[in-house]
Amino acid sequence: MEHVHLAEDQEDLYSGYNDYNPTFDSEELDNDAGFQQAVRTSHGRRPPMTAKFPGTAIGARPLGTSFGSRMPMASSMGRPMTGAVQDGVARPMTAVRAAGYTSSLTRGSNFDPLGQSKGPAPPLEAKNEDTPEEKIKNLEKKVNDLIEESCMAHSLGALQLALEKAKEAGRKERALVRQREQSGNADNVNLDLFYSVLFNLANQYANNDMYPEALNTYQVIVKNKMFSNAGRLKVNMANIYFKQKNYPKAIKFYRMALDQISNTHKEMRIKIMQNIGMVFICMGQYSDAITSFEYIMSESPNIKTGFNLILCYYAIGDRERMKKAFQKLIIVPLGIDEEDKYIPSNDDTHTNMVIEAIKNDTLHQMERERKALAEKFIMTSAKLIAPAIETSFAAGFDWCVDMVKGSQYVELANDLEINKAITYLRQRDFNQAVETLKTFEKKDSRVKSAAATNLSFLYFLEKDYNQADRYADLAMTADRYNPAALINKGNTVFVKQDYEKAAEFYKEALRNDSSCTEALYNLGLTYKRLNRLEEALDCFLKLHAILRNSAQVMHQLANLYELLEDPQQAVEWLMQLISVTPTDPQVLAKLGELYDSEGDKSQAFQYYYESFRYFPSNIDVIAWLGAYYIETQFCEKAVQYFERATLIQPNQVKWQLMVASCYRRSGNYQKALETYKDLHRKFPENVECLRFLVRLCTDMGLKEVQEYATKLKKVEKMKEIREQRVKSAREGSARGRREGSAGSANVCVCLCTDSSYGTSTKGERLSARLRSLPGSHEPYEASSQRELDASYVDPLGPQVERPKTAAKKRVEDDDFADEELGDDLLPE
Repeated sequence: MEHVHLAEDQEDLYSGYNDYNPTFDSEELDNDAGFQQAVRTSHGRRPPMTAKFPGTAIGARPLGTSFGSRMPMASSMGRPMTGAVQDGVARPMTAVRAAGYTSSLTRGSNFDPLGQSKGPAPPLEAKNEDTPEEKIKNLEKKVNDLIEESCMAHSLGALQLALEKAKEAGRKERALVRQREQSGNADNVNLDLFYSVLFNLANQYANNDMYPEALNTYQVIVKNKMFSNAGRLKVNMANIYFKQKNYPKAIKFYRMALDQISNTHKEMRIKIMQNIGMVFICMGQYSDAITSFEYIMSESPNIKTGFNLILCYYAIGDRERMKKAFQKLIIVPLGIDEEDKYIPSNDDTHTNMVIEAIKNDTLHQMERERKALAEKFIMTSAKLIAPAIETSFAAGFDWCVDMVKGSQYVELANDLEINKAITYLRQRDFNQAVETLKTFEKKDSRVKSAAATNLSFLYFLEKDYNQADRYADLAMTADRYNPAALINKGNTVFVKQDYEKAAEFYKEALRNDSSCTEALYNLGLTYKRLNRLEEALDCFLKLHAILRNSAQVMHQLANLYELLEDPQQAVEWLMQLISVTPTDPQVLAKLGELYDSEGDKSQAFQYYYESFRYFPSNIDVIAWLGAYYIETQFCEKAVQYFERATLIQPNQVKWQLMVASCYRRSGNYQKALETYKDLHRKFPENVECLRFLVRLCTDMGLKEVQEYATKLKKVEKMKEIREQRVKSAREGSARGRREGSAGSANVCVCLCTDSSYGTSTKGERLSARLRSLPGSHEPYEASSQRELDASYVDPLGPQVERPKTAAKKRVEDDDFADEELGDDLLPE
């Protein structure tokens, strides 16, 4: 029981909490005399700091404590002492030494509790890079960096830089191997790094068309037994042989790679089989290719393989198997989702936001591309086999349309029908094409618009503008946003010369489809017709930004700059046009014309001559070249151009006159005389030819001069009579009009009787004689013998005198000096 304590005998557990030491009573400090005395003495009047005793005012003496020999201050009475025992309980110690204080101050020491006076911490100990392990690690890092840089350069299209980086990585890797051997770690070879270096180097060789080096590098990898899956690289080697058109070796390596790939990698085996089939097609071995493609279509069918199988069947002409392959092609699963999931619902806002986000994401774009590729292959296959699977292409198209209607590509049936109409057009069967297109008038709006657009264009080509306008309106009614229909409508208005309205239709087509190049081109032509050249120039400059190599656009730009009187810009655009079509004779001739207008004869001659080389039948070019040689005093070279002009226009006298004149100027008088005689036989009434003959015969002293002089006189006489007849006829008609306007009283009516029939011939001869006489108001001149005019004008112009030289001029008698035609040479 002595261990049992009752509750009333125990001490109070909460006693002593309200008791406190009066020493800590800060409110009574104002009344503490000792504390106030200490404040007035030691704090208020501190002695000045000296260099001998820095720090505090205490000096070098140690601080006093309650255990020292000194008496404590009055202010310290009753306070607890540090380290002292109070009420029998020792106070816990806080630190061995006070923070920042020492028992004795040393000379020059400062108050530095954080130890900042010691300065910054010493740097970390540098890693020793001279050790073999560190050198090996650094080399491996450099090799990996070089491989990454090579791959990045290849992705940016810098093939040469990628190859240099790959070679540098190979050199670093060999240095790494030597470093390992020197350090005695030759067994610890990094096979992954070695494989990566060689594989990247082989790839870069192949990308730079350095096929032998690439094959050698691949051989190093394949023959190394340490690489477990190196046999797959034989596919890359086979691809290189395929590029080199070494098809037997390509097939050999494809089959070797196929043997080393297990059946678990089914997709890879299928791709290699597809490559083998493609090589067989290139070799013309369609039966072997069919075997490969049929195996693929039975194991893992795809669109490309099905299309290639149809091509092989078409090549061997197997109709039934073409049909079966087409049926297999249209049932190949594409592995894409339905378009219905992209249609937003009206209820769930969150779902609609998700659908909007994925409507045009990368996955949906890939699905659209895959579907478009499948439709392209199906359309191409149908157009290819339609004429071959049936007796006529129309029946073949009908069979393909029936098959497509029962497949997942129902919308392609209408496109096949339109292609059927286009095939009729290619066969020049316009009636059947029109009938086929007219069947779409009662179908849905999209197909109706396409058919009406084609019909409008057909009628426009046939210049049936009313029908073209009608079907253009029908196409616009079915689909107002069809740019082709708007262009056809604008064309029909353009033909009617309503250019403002045509421009509006072209602008609307551009608003519906900003990339419609036909609308932009036609709009430029319309502005050109409206003489709004600056706006036309803007249209063609925009079109040139879209179609960089379009010869028509460049020609229009050059023509516009010429109309804007900027020949320098016109020449620049024509030079760009020449880079696209270097053999266009019209463009070359235009360049020659512009340089000629600028006064640059040498450049003009160069382009005119190039134009003549490509098209030697342009009369304007021939005339310019002939005139250029005459101007430069090379008449013998001008002869060939005028002779060619004579062949092109044999009824033009001027070319033959120029040929003869060139012979005469070059000193070949005999050839000139023969040319003039030949010209006189063809055109005996040509006055210029006779004048040249008279002059030339006179100069050469020939006897024919009298004959040609007589002919010249007769021809001139006939020419004069003819001119007088024309003149009198004009005057008679003018007099008759004046008399008729004077009144009806002077009108004379001549009645013919039966006796007039006998005198009709005599009357005609009389009227002819009267017509030959001069008019009544002209003075009558008796015919008298006049001096013959044998003067002529050279069609090539006056002959340019040759430059004089320092040689002494020889005085010789000119056998062909100009002589006056005497009266004795004239006919009597």
